[in-house]
Amino acid sequence: MNIKPKPTDREYEVKDIDLIVSKSDADGNITYVNPIFVKISGYSQASLLEEPHSILRHPDMPKVIFWYLWKNIKEGKEVVAFVKNLCADGGYYWVLASVKMAKNPDGSFRNYMSTRKKVKEGAKSVITKLYDQWLMIEKTEGDEASRKVFENFLEQNNITNVEEFNTYMKNLNK
Repeated sequence: MNIKPKPTDREYEVKDIDLIVSKSDADGNITYVNPIFVKISGYSQASLLEEPHSILRHPDMPKVIFWYLWKNIKEGKEVVAFVKNLCADGGYYWVLASVKMAKNPDGSFRNYMSTRKKVKEGAKSVITKLYDQWLMIEKTEGDEASRKVFENFLEQNNITNVEEFNTYMKNLNK
């Protein structure tokens, strides 16, 4: 099991041409990473495989995003969300992640697949403010209070389903 590094202020750039890909099992343990994932994260392929995706979770990420993601992908729905990931050296990088369930021809679960791409600066500033707010509430009032604020955010933005959430996230990154 890897030990998480101490976060630093060093940001790594994800370029327009970069497409970060990973696959995981039903428990969220990594089963595949592409070379660009290895390069940007700073982890070796061997140190990532069999580890939970949460090894990359930056402490600036509110839990409610992952609650929403897992709730929906377990139901077979794709989720698009901004994620700040922690690198092996404590640095970080921002991505817009698309996560979905892949199924076998017989309809049974195969794996979860995530593709990630560059986050535009405008989107980063908007999402950082939102995530900071949700994280502060999570730390001071707990996960349930953070979830209520997240649900209020969805309501205020007329987001009634995951497809509308995905569209909102994608539009932020235009």
